Amino acid sequence: MINFKPPDTATSSSSPTTVVTAEKALSFISKGWREVKDSADADLQLIKNRANRFKNIASSFDREFENFINSASKSTTFSVPSIGTSTEIDFVKRLQPKITEFRRAYSSPDFSRRVLEKWRPTTRLKIDLSAFRKAIESEVDDYDERERYQWGRRLSYKEFRWEWKGDGEEEGQVKDWEPIRALKTRLKVLEQKSSSNDLFEGFKNSEFLEKVKASLKAICKEPNESKEVPPLDVPELLAYFVRQSGPFLDHLGLGKDISEKIVYSLCSKRKLMRSLPSGESSIVESDNGSDELDLRIASVLQSTGHRYEGGFWTDSSPKYDPRDRKRHVAIVTTASLPWMTGTAVNPLFRAAYLAKSARQNVTLLVPWLCRSDQEIVYPNNLTFSSPEEQEVYIRNWLEERVGFKADFKISFYPGKFSKQRRSIIPAGDTSQFISSKEADIAILEEPEHLNWYHHGKRWTDKFNHVVGIVHTNYLEYIKREHNGPLKAFFVKHINTWVTRAYCNKVLRLSAATQDLPRSIICNVHGVNPKFLKIGEKVAEERESGKQAFSQGAYFLGKMVWAKGYRELIDLLAKQKSDLDGFKLDVFGNGEDAHEVQSTAKRLDLRLNFMKGRDHADDSLHGYKVFINPSVSDVLCTATAEALAMGKFVICAEHPSNEFFRSFPNCLTYKTPEDFVSKVREAMTKEPLPLTPEQRYNLSWEAATQRFMEHSDLETVLNKELRDPRSNGNEMMKSASMPNLTDMIDGGLSFAHFCVTGSEFLRLCTGAVPGTRDYDKQHCKDLRLLPPQVENPIYGW
Repeated sequence: MINFKPPDTATSSSSPTTVVTAEKALSFISKGWREVKDSADADLQLIKNRANRFKNIASSFDREFENFINSASKSTTFSVPSIGTSTEIDFVKRLQPKITEFRRAYSSPDFSRRVLEKWRPTTRLKIDLSAFRKAIESEVDDYDERERYQWGRRLSYKEFRWEWKGDGEEEGQVKDWEPIRALKTRLKVLEQKSSSNDLFEGFKNSEFLEKVKASLKAICKEPNESKEVPPLDVPELLAYFVRQSGPFLDHLGLGKDISEKIVYSLCSKRKLMRSLPSGESSIVESDNGSDELDLRIASVLQSTGHRYEGGFWTDSSPKYDPRDRKRHVAIVTTASLPWMTGTAVNPLFRAAYLAKSARQNVTLLVPWLCRSDQEIVYPNNLTFSSPEEQEVYIRNWLEERVGFKADFKISFYPGKFSKQRRSIIPAGDTSQFISSKEADIAILEEPEHLNWYHHGKRWTDKFNHVVGIVHTNYLEYIKREHNGPLKAFFVKHINTWVTRAYCNKVLRLSAATQDLPRSIICNVHGVNPKFLKIGEKVAEERESGKQAFSQGAYFLGKMVWAKGYRELIDLLAKQKSDLDGFKLDVFGNGEDAHEVQSTAKRLDLRLNFMKGRDHADDSLHGYKVFINPSVSDVLCTATAEALAMGKFVICAEHPSNEFFRSFPNCLTYKTPEDFVSKVREAMTKEPLPLTPEQRYNLSWEAATQRFMEHSDLETVLNKELRDPRSNGNEMMKSASMPNLTDMIDGGLSFAHFCVTGSEFLRLCTGAVPGTRDYDKQHCKDLRLLPPQVENPIYGW
């Protein structure tokens, strides 16, 4: 091989370098390399052609040899002259396998490739570039003559040395073959450039250069661009403390708006955005400023590697995991059929309509009373010997009214009836009657009632989400008792205590109830579908010209003074002269029946008392006006049922009746005189038929939809506890920092557990004796283990 190197010539004085000289030099280099490339390609093609020709010759020789062997074996068809001895024939036969192996070797597809690899130019290519530089500097003026001398002839393959000798490199140093190809491409690009200015301008604006700058900037970052999060200062700590202490400050008289102003003054939004890392600024720029302080503290905790795993009050036992399983809803209530009270009927309908959805399983947990308590509570001397017998009665009653078979589970927990409070008090830990496998979502009907004397596991520790529904205005009832205002004061704070400690969300049926932590107002009750069918039947009779209502006014309710009887007798007594000739039929049973009837007789009021009956009874369909002056109800179920049947309803203008005021047949009054005018209006006019929208608003379908939305149950059911798309790098507030509110709630729960564990303190606050644990009769009826076995450390 020859060394590809221009001949040395005498150096002549060169004129100053100009743009034209540079263009000629670049053209000189590119043209030379183009010819080198063409020469190398031609030599490679020649090698390939010769290899193919050799392959064809070998294939022809192989075919001729096979014909020779075949012709030698066919001795029967023609005579063959004597070849000689048998030793020569054996030699040919032994030679056949070797020739076959040779044929396979050179006939394989890889043969030509191996030949080319053997004879291809070596990858060690070195050219002395310094010779080019010296030639350009010395012989620019004689460019055309040197071109004819050096590049005018065609270099052969043997004359070309495939070695690249760089400037200042040693002989042992080599380059790869790939850079030569890249160099050829670059030379073509250089040839197309019109001037050197365009070349360097394109390099400056290239995307590659921008990426290099960005990489260097990321590696060599300035100190002020560091992601180090500055520590919290005193105003930020105070702001977080005030924000987490909002519920406690609310009890002291500082409203939520005042707390927010304090937080804003301590730590403004501008300061928070300046202190947060640049990657989190987009989060803080949102309109929701309530999370800014939380994100600030979470970023500080995350930068330190701290992760909050719970405090002293947190139960570390695993909760129900809904992944790969169906969600489960447990409804716990304080009463059961055949006691016809709101807390027995409405939870039953709620369980039936929640169970219609295939998204979740439903369990209804109702109290079980011993026979002695059943005889006091249940009407018509109706008693049950076993929970199974009562369950059959409940299901039959429900199916007659809803018209479908509800697929949900009914369980029982031990309870005792309190004559003083006229309600059922749970005995023992109610939460233990929902297994841990089903402890997903809990709905506590009357959460304050269920937890007054609750001595067991915290509901929010066992369940993923706990919703409380307030049915009863207990403060209004207690105020009517002896020393009522003082008792109401303590009960109010106890209700706040237990609902905050045991509920994640609280729904109040109306504004007539006590304001509780985490509560909103929403009517989540509907009416029995049977009443809507009665209303449709009445509307059809009126359209056909028949008289739908043949009777006047009536009142229906449990006969106790607190259920509106006091207000009714006062109104009729004051307006006796204005309501001359007005008669009212009263249906109800109760503890105060004798006293109510004697008072009405003494005042000579035209009231006709009858035994209590179901509101859907046929004997009540003909009444046109339902009168309900009660102001102690939270949301009167009888009022909704009367509206569903297409009747007039006369009720007081009170927060408990706010939901009904949107119906045209609901007539509300403010004063006794206004009551008289509403009675006369209702007795002389006909009620308007309900529209489809009004009927739907009264139905349990609409009530269930409102419940799913306002209780956050829709969000909880659709939420995955662990998002598989999460990469683990996002900042999570709840897992990164302690929540002062949760710590306070846990402390309240622990304090309540300690108080209810003392039998002396329970009796002082009005608990039924022996309700800290269930008794032997409950063990027998419900087939339970004795409490001493369930809780070896008795009572704790």
